[in-house]
Amino acid sequence: MTEVASEPTATVRATAAVPVPTDSAPADAAEKSTVDDVRERAAEVADRAADAAERAVGATKEAAANVVSRIRNNATVPAERGQTTIANEVVEKIAGIAAREVPGVHDLGGDVARVLSSLKEKLRLGEESAAQGVSVKLEGKTAEIVVVIVIEFGFQVFSVTEKVREKVISSVENLLGLEVVAVDVTVDDVHVPEEGAVNADAERAKGYVAETKAIVVGG
Repeated sequence: MTEVASEPTATVRATAAVPVPTDSAPADAAEKSTVDDVRERAAEVADRAADAAERAVGATKEAAANVVSRIRNNATVPAERGQTTIANEVVEKIAGIAAREVPGVHDLGGDVARVLSSLKEKLRLGEESAAQGVSVKLEGKTAEIVVVIVIEFGFQVFSVTEKVREKVISSVENLLGLEVVAVDVTVDDVHVPEEGAVNADAERAKGYVAETKAIVVGG
């Protein structure tokens, strides 16, 4: 009897599944870093918004205070059967017109006021304001006035400012019946004509009298 050799059986070995390590720590750190960045940016935006809101509130309060101050800044002149109230704008315009009539005064107002006035004129949005460069503080029948001027080159500063002071006082007191207690004159700039030599001051100031004297309104 022939013995048949059996084929060797294949041995199957079960191999335990080994978990593959994943690099999750850097991903978690990157996600955390992104969240932190978003939070920081949100905090910065919130801070900026809070600052802007605070500035807006402050500007609104300041504007409201200025409006109230201008409304209250009126002169009161008692009359026999009532009283006369004069707005500060009226005093400013009269003082501005009087100051412009003085020889040697080229313009009124500081740099910003003059630039805005020039742009307004170029854009044909209106004429130059007569009250430009003039501010007034009124209380009862008294007025304190500040005038900012640009003087023509070649004119004596002291003489021009004194004439401006006299002209403004004379005009306001005679036309409005107020008592002008002070007129402060600020020389903001010197105007030098583009044409003509700079040293031709004698010709430009020809006919100008340096001595100050009483000025008659309308004269």
